[in-house]
Amino acid sequence: QVQLVESGGGLVQPGGSLRLSCAASGSIFSIDAMGWYRQAPGKQRELVAAITSGGSTNYADSVKGRFTISRDNAKNTVYLQMNSLKPEDTAVYYCNAAGRGRWYAKPSDYWGQGTQVTVSS
Repeated sequence: QVQLVESGGGLVQPGGSLRLSCAASGSIFSIDAMGWYRQAPGKQRELVAAITSGGSTNYADSVKGRFTISRDNAKNTVYLQMNSLKPEDTAVYYCNAAGRGRWYAKPSDYWGQGTQVTVSS
Protein backbone atom coordinates (compact mmCIF):
# COMPACT_ATOMS: atom_id res chain seq x y z
CA GLN A 1 0.00 0.00 0.00
CA VAL A 2 1.10 3.53 -0.77
CA GLN A 3 0.45 6.35 1.67
CA LEU A 4 0.53 10.06 0.90
CA VAL A 5 1.13 12.70 3.55
CA GLU A 6 0.52 16.37 2.80
CA SER A 7 1.84 19.41 4.61
CA GLY A 8 2.09 23.16 4.18
CA GLY A 9 -1.52 24.26 4.20
CA GLY A 10 -2.77 27.12 6.31
CA LEU A 11 -4.17 30.63 6.38
CA VAL A 12 -2.66 33.28 4.16
CA GLN A 13 -3.62 36.78 3.04
CA PRO A 14 -4.51 37.55 -0.57
CA GLY A 15 -1.34 38.02 -2.57
CA GLY A 16 0.61 35.77 -0.25
CA SER A 17 2.33 32.46 -0.87
CA LEU A 18 2.26 28.91 0.40
CA ARG A 19 4.26 25.82 -0.46
CA LEU A 20 2.55 22.45 -0.22
CA SER A 21 4.46 19.20 0.06
CA CYS A 22 3.34 15.62 -0.37
CA ALA A 23 5.51 12.59 0.32
CA ALA A 24 4.65 9.07 -0.78
CA SER A 25 5.69 6.20 1.44
CA GLY A 26 5.00 2.53 2.08
CA SER A 27 5.23 -0.24 -0.48
CA ILE A 28 6.30 1.51 -3.67
CA PHE A 29 7.44 -0.05 -6.90
CA SER A 30 6.91 3.00 -9.03
CA ILE A 31 5.24 6.38 -8.92
CA ASP A 32 4.41 7.79 -12.32
CA ALA A 33 2.36 10.98 -12.35
CA MET A 34 1.78 13.03 -9.22
CA GLY A 35 -0.51 15.96 -8.82
CA TRP A 36 -2.65 18.26 -6.77
CA TYR A 37 -6.42 18.55 -6.77
CA ARG A 38 -8.61 20.89 -4.81
CA GLN A 39 -12.21 21.02 -3.71
CA ALA A 40 -14.03 24.09 -2.47
CA PRO A 41 -17.34 23.88 -0.58
CA GLY A 42 -20.18 23.11 -2.97
CA LYS A 43 -17.84 22.58 -5.90
CA GLN A 44 -16.49 19.61 -7.80
CA ARG A 45 -12.97 18.43 -7.13
CA GLU A 46 -10.70 19.79 -9.84
CA LEU A 47 -7.18 19.21 -11.05
CA VAL A 48 -4.84 22.02 -10.08
CA ALA A 49 -1.53 20.73 -11.42
CA ALA A 50 0.13 17.47 -12.37
CA ILE A 51 3.63 16.32 -13.17
CA THR A 52 5.04 13.14 -14.68
CA SER A 53 8.19 11.36 -13.59
CA GLY A 54 9.87 12.91 -16.62
CA GLY A 55 8.95 16.44 -15.59
CA SER A 56 6.08 17.23 -17.95
CA THR A 57 3.53 19.49 -16.27
CA ASN A 58 -0.10 20.45 -16.66
CA TYR A 59 -1.96 23.29 -14.93
CA ALA A 60 -5.50 24.44 -14.57
CA ASP A 61 -6.07 27.70 -16.44
CA SER A 62 -7.01 29.44 -13.20
CA VAL A 63 -3.55 28.91 -11.67
CA LYS A 64 -1.24 29.25 -14.66
CA GLY A 65 1.48 31.78 -14.01
CA ARG A 66 0.87 31.69 -10.25
CA PHE A 67 1.43 28.07 -9.20
CA THR A 68 4.40 25.83 -9.90
CA ILE A 69 4.47 22.07 -9.45
CA SER A 70 7.71 20.18 -8.99
CA ARG A 71 8.87 16.80 -7.70
CA ASP A 72 11.82 15.00 -6.23
CA ASN A 73 11.70 11.49 -7.65
CA ALA A 74 14.33 10.19 -5.24
CA LYS A 75 12.15 11.24 -2.30
CA ASN A 76 8.82 10.42 -3.97
CA THR A 77 7.73 13.91 -3.07
CA VAL A 78 5.72 16.47 -5.00
CA TYR A 79 5.51 20.18 -4.24
CA LEU A 80 3.12 22.96 -5.14
CA GLN A 81 4.44 26.49 -4.87
CA MET A 82 1.47 28.84 -4.75
CA ASN A 83 2.08 32.54 -5.30
CA SER A 84 -0.24 35.52 -5.67
CA LEU A 85 -2.96 33.64 -3.84
CA LYS A 86 -6.56 34.73 -4.27
CA PRO A 87 -9.63 34.13 -2.10
CA GLU A 88 -10.98 31.84 -4.81
CA ASP A 89 -8.00 29.54 -4.22
CA THR A 90 -9.51 28.64 -0.85
CA ALA A 91 -10.14 24.89 -0.81
CA VAL A 92 -9.00 21.58 0.54
CA TYR A 93 -6.00 20.51 -1.49
CA TYR A 94 -5.46 16.82 -2.12
CA CYS A 95 -2.29 15.09 -3.22
CA ASN A 96 -2.60 12.36 -5.83
CA ALA A 97 -0.15 9.77 -7.10
CA ALA A 98 -0.51 7.27 -9.91
CA GLY A 99 1.60 4.19 -9.40
CA ARG A 100 1.87 0.72 -7.95
CA GLY A 101 3.33 -1.02 -4.93
CA ARG A 102 4.59 -4.08 -6.80
CA TRP A 103 5.80 -4.63 -10.35
CA TYR A 104 2.98 -7.10 -10.98
CA ALA A 105 0.27 -4.97 -9.39
CA LYS A 106 -2.31 -3.04 -11.35
CA PRO A 107 -1.55 0.68 -11.50
CA SER A 108 -3.88 2.69 -9.32
CA ASP A 109 -4.46 6.14 -7.86
CA TYR A 110 -3.54 7.04 -4.30
CA TRP A 111 -4.82 10.02 -2.36
CA GLY A 112 -3.77 12.04 0.62
CA GLN A 113 -6.25 13.11 3.27
CA GLY A 114 -6.16 16.74 2.19
CA THR A 115 -4.85 19.98 3.63
CA GLN A 116 -6.85 23.16 4.06
CA VAL A 117 -5.74 26.32 2.27
CA THR A 118 -7.58 29.47 3.25
CA VAL A 119 -6.91 32.79 1.53
CA SER A 120 -8.51 35.62 3.46
CA SER A 121 -7.73 39.04 4.88
